[in-house]
Amino acid sequence: MKWREFPWRQWADRGRHIIGKYKFILLVFFAGLVLLLLPSPGGEISAAPAAAEHISFDLRELEEELSQALSRVDGAGEVSVVLTLRSGSRQILAQDTETDQRESSIQTSQTTVVISQGSGVEQPVMLQEIYPTFQGALIICEGGDQPSVQLKLTEAVSALTGLTSDKISICKGK
Repeated sequence: MKWREFPWRQWADRGRHIIGKYKFILLVFFAGLVLLLLPSPGGEISAAPAAAEHISFDLRELEEELSQALSRVDGAGEVSVVLTLRSGSRQILAQDTETDQRESSIQTSQTTVVISQGSGVEQPVMLQEIYPTFQGALIICEGGDQPSVQLKLTEAVSALTGLTSDKISICKGK
């Protein structure tokens, strides 16, 4: 029997022909397969943006952080900060709107979109979290009577809170 008469030779030729014709598609397929099998960084599956934990806003904690940061300003000494808010924080949730038109009336209903996490746990889909806006700031410090310290503190608080200089009051403390 001759070499060319074996059926596996025909299959091998046919396989080489198919691989040659579709080599780029097969290369992309196997590269995707390898990427799917690789573990994700950190060994965890990343959470969906809607299920991510939101950052909570704590006014007292912010005031304490500002006090500590401003007390490091040259000449300020010990600093105490009081902030007032114009509006509180709020969340904008995803809404599903349905409109029903019957004869001469239009009815609209809205429902909040939720994600089911199994075991009966549902969480609303948060689109945006709007942080509070500040109304004013009072800074009490030992060096509050020095114009250079007042300027430095005013610029720092303005940069951190978005308040203008007329909304920031600096007083000398005991």
